[in-house]
Amino acid sequence: MIEIQKQFPDLPEVDEALLTLAIETALQRCGQEDSDLTLRLTSDAEIQELNRTYRDEPKPTDVLSFNQDFTDPETGRLYRGDLIISVETASMQAAEQGHNLDEECAFLAIHGTLHLLGYDHYDPEEKAEMWALQDLIFNDVIERHNSIKRENK
Repeated sequence: MIEIQKQFPDLPEVDEALLTLAIETALQRCGQEDSDLTLRLTSDAEIQELNRTYRDEPKPTDVLSFNQDFTDPETGRLYRGDLIISVETASMQAAEQGHNLDEECAFLAIHGTLHLLGYDHYDPEEKAEMWALQDLIFNDVIERHNSIKRENK
């Protein structure tokens, strides 16, 4: 199960169905479709506080991943962890990347999910592998999302 939380009602709306599709596709692509996680859509102020507290970085960022990796006793499913996306930072990045906000948040959800699954980008080989995989997943998600939208017209 993917739980999406939105704490601040004044943030722009983000397509939660696209976010769910992005996370589910990343999990499936990595053979982890039986995993659960929580995605929190938040503000720059909140993510900055989390970034300072947990990474000693006193500035906002786009996405944070907090691994949990425990089996939920109620469901028997693996709980991977928590993703936090700053909708404000994502909005700025969307304009820079030529995406709309929904697409940028989907891309960040994929990126964060891959972190929860153990991918990283600290050395060039890891980075190349992670970037290639997230681009592959992102392109698949956008294609599937557009197909769903066409079918629903």
